[in-house]
Order: sequence, then structure tokens, then C-alpha cells
Amino acid sequence: MYCAVPHHLHEKFYLDILRSGKHLLGEKPFGIDLEANTRILREINKHPDLIVKVSSEFVYFPGALKLVNWIKEMKYGRLIEVKAGFHHSSDMDLNKKINWKRMIEINGAYGCMGDLGFHIHLIPLRMNWMPDEVFADLQNIVGQRMNEEGQWVPCETWDNATITCRAKDPATHESFSMTFETKRMAPGATNTWFLEVYGTEGSAKFTTHNPKAFYYLETSGKEQGWTRVDIGPKSAIPTITGGIFEFGFSDAFQQMIGAYMNEFKTDPETHPFRLGTPEETKISHLLMTAALDSYSSGKRVKVNY
Repeated sequence: MYCAVPHHLHEKFYLDILRSGKHLLGEKPFGIDLEANTRILREINKHPDLIVKVSSEFVYFPGALKLVNWIKEMKYGRLIEVKAGFHHSSDMDLNKKINWKRMIEINGAYGCMGDLGFHIHLIPLRMNWMPDEVFADLQNIVGQRMNEEGQWVPCETWDNATITCRAKDPATHESFSMTFETKRMAPGATNTWFLEVYGTEGSAKFTTHNPKAFYYLETSGKEQGWTRVDIGPKSAIPTITGGIFEFGFSDAFQQMIGAYMNEFKTDPETHPFRLGTPEETKISHLLMTAALDSYSSGKRVKVNY
């Protein structure tokens, strides 16, 4: 069963689905907060025969998968910095009415982090780039919006969040900086997901803003130049689409569904990038909870795994 509901309903719906014996492809973040996530994961562990995965489409863009392979090949040398982000601009319309994503009781205290965060956490977590400590800058830019009755009501969720982390690369055992950006008020953006990796020997980046392009550079001396490679629809699951054509969000969604169906095979590990796991949502929750603590205290906070 595919289930996409407001965050405050995750716990009830997901528990009902699991207890009815149905497989689940669920929307992130798997619970409105860490406590709800813990209860959901506890129920999942009671049903080891069920296939439970997490929805995230953007990792299935060919450019994102190309970047994953570039990372696995260790072309970066020693990591300097990793930047991951998801930018929207729909909330730049100050006349836009309030909806559930702007209500703490429905969306949760994470605000934009809970709604967008797992999309950008997934690849770094899969690469085992685990944040050790975080410092968060959270913004509630629009404090009021109109409801459906035309009344001004409080809009208390975080519009934008920037989380700066220290992490360690298990491949080199060296620490590096990592930044996660989730923004609903990003002027000029529509629905842009991006990942950038910078290293001493090479760097690479991909953004859905320019889905045909994969950028990389090799460091040799003090001057480097970016190389752009145009990529066709070379997806994780092969299709009949011609190699010169373009790949879009709808294709990524179908690839995500294909990745879920692949889990029912006897050898699901053959897929080049399997779907997000419930265990990875727990790490995402720990990161976002630490971000809330950091902003509240004004201090850098360790992530307690």
C-alpha cells in the first residue's frame, strides 16, 4: 500500500496498515516527531515479513544516481564540504492561504524540515556520512496567513531551515562540513533538489533545476574548471525511452515505484539504489530533533544515535 497523509496521521495509518498485514510504501518522515517514529519502527519490527520502505523520488534522477556512483568511486579524495538542499518558492506568495503544512499540530514542530528533510538526508546517510553535531538556523518568515474563512491566523511552522553539520567520512576517517537546506521561501525556485560534493581531488554536483546536466571537476593545481556532461534517461531500471530524450519528475516517480516492486524479488540488492528504510527515517528524526534543540539553545548539539 502507498500511503501519503499529513504527518499527524502517520502513526495511526501506518500502524493500521502494518497490523492488517499489508506491505507499505510510506511518505516521509514516518511520524510527526521522534516519539511517533519510535512507535512506528517498533511496530514494523513486529512484522518482519512485510516490506516497508520510504517514499523519495529525487534520488532516481539519472544525474543523482551518477553522482552516487561518482561518490562510491572515491573521486573526491578527501571531503571538504557536502551541500544538500530542497528549495521551494510557493510560499513567497504572501496571500497564499494557510494549509496543514503550516500548522504545528498537523505538520509538527519540524516545519519545513519534516516535510522536505528526508529527501536530502537519504543519499548522505546511505553514504554513511553521519552528522556528529549540528548547528541550526531556523526561520519563521511569515507569522500570519489567512485561513479559508478569510481570517488571519498564526503561521507558526518554520519556513526555512539551514543545518550545518560536522560529519566523518568512513572511507578516509576524516571530518568535513555538511549543510542541509530545506526552504519553502527560496526566491526563484519551484521544486529544486540538489546535492553538491567538494573534495581535494575532485568535486561534482547535480540539481533538478538542470536535470540533463551532471557537473564535475578534477583538481590539478590552483585552477580548476567545471565540466558539464549532458545525460539522457539512463535510469536505475532500464526503459524503452531513447537515450537522447529527457528525464523528468514523473519518470523519477515511476522509477521509485519500480524500486519498491524490486523489493519483492529474491535478489532486491541488485537494484543500484534501494529505497529509503525506516531505520534511515530514525536517523533523519534524530538530526531534525537535534536541529530544534540547537536553535532553541543557540548552541551546537551532538546527535545521539
